[in-house]
Amino acid sequence: MDDSVTTYVAFSGDQFITRGGLAEVLSAVKTLESKDAASILIFDEQDGKQVDFDLRGSLKEVLLKLEIPAVRAVGRPKLGVSSREVTLLPKHWAWLETQRGGASGTLRRLVDTAMLAAEPGPSAAAIDAIYRTMSAVAGNQPGFEEASRALYRRDWEGFLEAIKNWSGDLGTYIAQRLSSAKKSRIGSHS
Repeated sequence: MDDSVTTYVAFSGDQFITRGGLAEVLSAVKTLESKDAASILIFDEQDGKQVDFDLRGSLKEVLLKLEIPAVRAVGRPKLGVSSREVTLLPKHWAWLETQRGGASGTLRRLVDTAMLAAEPGPSAAAIDAIYRTMSAVAGNQPGFEEASRALYRRDWEGFLEAIKNWSGDLGTYIAQRLSSAKKSRIGSHS
């Protein structure tokens, strides 16, 4: 697993444990595991999905189980570019080939233009990620339904009001996630 790119977060019930790279989070979880393993949840912050790990054995053994053999990167990895596949109709390829900068340059410009035109605030994917984490750790909190509706309406004041009295670290963490998502969306347009 690429521990350097993905950020994880762990909760024990409604208490925040830690946030960081995979090794850091699993280390913190392993120290708490024997105390209350059933209530520990780990999430990938990128998509908000809960992630399960085989925590049997020492921390070193757990991390060794997660090793994925290196795969040669396609594209221009030194420039941060990785190759992906795009499927278009022949007429689309023909048009792209006539554009300044070729197909790749034109697609990048089109995507940049669409990103600038997008609604300000967190992306739909970021909102979905917040909701997935929120529903797993705070689904039984008072005002959860109101918070969910406000989140998808992009009513940030209503959302923050609905989560402000959640127990433990839940409201604080979810508010921080929203703030980070709003900043990253704004920063991505520069």
